[in-house]
Amino acid sequence: MPRPLRLTTLIGLASALGACSTSQGAPAPVAEARPQIAPEVLRRYAAVTDEPFPVEAVDPRDLKARNVRQLVNYPSKEPPGTLVVDPYRRFLYLVMEGGKAMRYAVGVGKAGFEFTGEATVARKASWPRWTPTPDMLRRDPERNGRWAGGMPGGDRNPLGARALYLFKDGKDTLYRIHGTTEPWSIGEAVSSGCIRMLNQDVIDLHRRVPTGTKVVVLGSRGTVHAARPKAPETTGSLGNGASAGLTPDDGLDHAGLDNLSRNASEAPEPPAYDREADDDDL
Repeated sequence: MPRPLRLTTLIGLASALGACSTSQGAPAPVAEARPQIAPEVLRRYAAVTDEPFPVEAVDPRDLKARNVRQLVNYPSKEPPGTLVVDPYRRFLYLVMEGGKAMRYAVGVGKAGFEFTGEATVARKASWPRWTPTPDMLRRDPERNGRWAGGMPGGDRNPLGARALYLFKDGKDTLYRIHGTTEPWSIGEAVSSGCIRMLNQDVIDLHRRVPTGTKVVVLGSRGTVHAARPKAPETTGSLGNGASAGLTPDDGLDHAGLDNLSRNASEAPEPPAYDREADDDDL
């Protein structure tokens, strides 16, 4: 092959290789795989349509396996029916028979760490009224000032669909267990509030516990009366089947959970909207 032709060929080859390397650039972003959500979980957190205000379905992206309402092993010295709140691990337990508990994930604000010990559910409210604290009014008067006299219950109310009011020795502790309009905050430490739950979960809890229920709020070391669960925390996705992340040893008693939820849905429900004035702090 004549030399000029070889040179031309090499130049063309180099150009082609250069074009390949520059056209590749950064690897194309790979879409994040969403977890496969088991049908029973989707049903548990579907939109609620029989309330006076809308309760939207929980976005699957906001559901983590550890945060799904579930029946777990929970040996405790507390009698069945007791609520045990662990603000540090972000869980609330409803103690049941046979060393079991219904476990709910919670989000915890600063106020959620300010009470430790025993209290009583002295009042329950559906679609409760919310009043910002003086500190909230000072910190963000533009946002909160218009509600200085209280915000009526509704789908935009920070207390969500239900609230449980905790008293000790007949006095209000100002400690609340309530719903939230921010489902992404469940399992997290948040800026304000006490103990917040997914609206679907707080509705479920509200049905299960009567006024007078004993509540134990654990301290930083979890030393107030309640034992730790022996079962490991569930992790991974919320799929249906082994490939989706739910295995037989995931700590969930699906039959028991569905039965309990069915019984709860059939239990007598208090009036759906508490119109009584309630100056409540988030």
